[in-house]
Amino acid sequence: MAFSSLAAFIKVLEQNGELARVPASVSPNLEITEITDRVSKEGGKALLFENTGYEFPVLINSMGSEKRICLALGVNSLDEVSEAIMQLAGDMMQSRESFISKLSLLPKLAGIASWMPKRINGRGKCQEIIMESPDLGRLPVLNCWPYDGGPFITLPLVHTIHPETGLRNLGMYRMQVFLPDMTGMHWHLHKNSAAHYREYKRLGRKMPVAVALGGDPAYTYAATAPLPENIDEYLLAGFLRRKSVELVKCISCDLEVPSDADFIIEGYVDPDEELILEGPFGDHTGFYSLADYYPRFHVTCITHRKDAIYPTTIVGIPPQEDAWIGKATERIFLSPIRLSMVPEIENMVMPVEGVFHNIVLISVNKTYPGQALKVMNSLWGAGQMMFNKILVVLDGGIDLNDYDLVLSKISENVDPAKDIILTRGPVDVLDHSSSQFAIGSKLGIDATSKLASEPESIRTTRIVDKGKFKVILEKYGCEATLVSENIPALIIEIDKQEKGQVRDIHNKLIDGGLIDGIDWVIYIDQEASGLAKGDIAWLVANNIDPVRDCFFAKDGKGLDIGPMAVDGTMKSRKLDEFKRDWPNVITMSPAVIKEVDKRWDEFGLGKFISSPSLKYVKLVRTDGAIAG
Repeated sequence: MAFSSLAAFIKVLEQNGELARVPASVSPNLEITEITDRVSKEGGKALLFENTGYEFPVLINSMGSEKRICLALGVNSLDEVSEAIMQLAGDMMQSRESFISKLSLLPKLAGIASWMPKRINGRGKCQEIIMESPDLGRLPVLNCWPYDGGPFITLPLVHTIHPETGLRNLGMYRMQVFLPDMTGMHWHLHKNSAAHYREYKRLGRKMPVAVALGGDPAYTYAATAPLPENIDEYLLAGFLRRKSVELVKCISCDLEVPSDADFIIEGYVDPDEELILEGPFGDHTGFYSLADYYPRFHVTCITHRKDAIYPTTIVGIPPQEDAWIGKATERIFLSPIRLSMVPEIENMVMPVEGVFHNIVLISVNKTYPGQALKVMNSLWGAGQMMFNKILVVLDGGIDLNDYDLVLSKISENVDPAKDIILTRGPVDVLDHSSSQFAIGSKLGIDATSKLASEPESIRTTRIVDKGKFKVILEKYGCEATLVSENIPALIIEIDKQEKGQVRDIHNKLIDGGLIDGIDWVIYIDQEASGLAKGDIAWLVANNIDPVRDCFFAKDGKGLDIGPMAVDGTMKSRKLDEFKRDWPNVITMSPAVIKEVDKRWDEFGLGKFISSPSLKYVKLVRTDGAIAG
């Protein structure tokens, strides 16, 4: 389904009971974030803030549920898109020897042609109003979290072109507003726009950039999609909406932008200009991404529709709206992964606790020994899957969304001594746990049923004496709990005060026979006490560099013994000789929480929802974005 405007999408949301209008006065400075964080974590509606002190209303959480992301993409189920890709691929690859069968392909080709983006003459709706003097201060840009470096545009559709090939890239990169006509441009090392930037720098030329906000939500999704290099994101958008994207030429540069967008911000980046310190920013990992140097984006023109609506989003401790955008990617790109790389894959799930890249679950149709390892290496070498940190491969026929079942299968089929692979490679630049920027390690878990020809388990008999947990508490001041009655994994909370404390405690627990029958011992900071399993999974996956933090004790001959230890504690210079700054967990300031509590009934959002930040504030170590 093609939407003619963001307003048209809002109308559909409202018709489906998926929109809440907030007429009360609400500030873009932290208050919108706090309200949205409460609503999104409770699975609530899209929010339209109509009174922000600016001339434009603010839409947020518009794709923050399975129903809304399906409405945005015009489908009843996200799997419909994957099935359509499979059908199209099958039609295109089918052998066609007769003239009649070749003719039958023509309608398919015509359909593909109708999805291609096309340039139209004249001005678009996005250019109905041209600001006399471009001023980003007229837009209700959010200050999202207390220690953010400033206001950030969070749903920008950033257009660049390669200076020599002219190929377009559409990406989503946050933009910190520094001046009325200048922002940062946070394109990561591995992104296509960063590659374009390096080419302009090599050629000594200024780089034209155009940023669209709003329009059909399919554009927003396409900007986030992990497409192969040189595939136009607007082709994907055309496929999703079954209609080509109409583009118009910008006012002050030669780039093309969607004619039906709400705002267009035009300008340039000068690669020879000094970089600017951008950030910190409360990021999708649930931690602050710390300040670093990025290019300056100079604004030369701002245009907008007469009825423009400002779209935005927040990220932070999951779940947030981006979890559902990620879910769409999970379902849509399953078929291309099967077709191009790993045909044995049956299903793929990216748990929200894994913030997209930290945890991925895969089920496969296994037919030969070592196949799970082949799948791991194939995926770690493919596109944005190279950022994955923890990859679990299971048998086909398993419901990957049933996490208790997944844990049970890991318990049944995994011997950490032989079914674990540790390797190194690129990691997301937002990964704060890696000892080096943008390079770290990965943990692969082969949880498939083992074939007769695969190595036998050397696991000891699992007999867990829970009475020993009391001894652990008394001797080491640790709280110890099992993940579940049937899962041989122990979570131990420690008050980390000394160098090498985790390894020391682990060795002593083994020497004392206190963790016999356990396969995994997960160490967390005592501040994480009382968190649910999902929160612990989120925290540990963020805090480990697997090669460094997943280890066995050694016997006198240097052989691995006992369960695998997983050090999910925060790392520091003092206790861990960690060389980088460690970021704080993201929470809202007490003053804003109190103000939203007091005014909740004014917002018309129904039953009171307490602040999610209250659950996590004990994890915050300092005042500021840097924890240590």
